[in-house]
Amino acid sequence: MPPTKPSQELRRDLIAAASALDDAAHDLFREAKSYAEPEFLAAMEKISKLHEHVDRLMVLADEVKSGRITRSAKH
Repeated sequence: MPPTKPSQELRRDLIAAASALDDAAHDLFREAKSYAEPEFLAAMEKISKLHEHVDRLMVLADEVKSGRITRSAKH
């Protein structure tokens, strides 16, 4: 059974959120390269967390695509 339109929208939203977080992580890294070591290391921890969220959002998007997560109607 093909995914419902609400499920397709959910998947697109998850991918868009992941993309925005990934862009933010890259922006933070570009800025952090000029930081002193302690600030750089703190920024790298934040970047790592952002990438963990990106990975989780992409897993959720894959689960929506495979039908394991569905959205039947907009709320």
